[in-house]
Amino acid sequence: MPIFEYICKECNHGFEALVFGKDKAECPKCHGKKLEPQLSVFAAPAKAAAGARPSGGPCGSCGDPRGAGACSLGDMD
Repeated sequence: MPIFEYICKECNHGFEALVFGKDKAECPKCHGKKLEPQLSVFAAPAKAAAGARPSGGPCGSCGDPRGAGACSLGDMD
């Protein structure tokens, strides 16, 4: 079930819609059927360089200086 992005030509409302099979999307605001499909842009995780450390400060749970989630990494050497 792909997610599509549209702008309604009747009320200018932008929205995303799950489209099943041969179903047609409709504006959730005005229920209009005159829609303009938009180019969807998605985010992909970037690969970190080997040995890169997370940024953003110490872990909020344990205070480990390696960053969030570091508690599960084991003891620092």
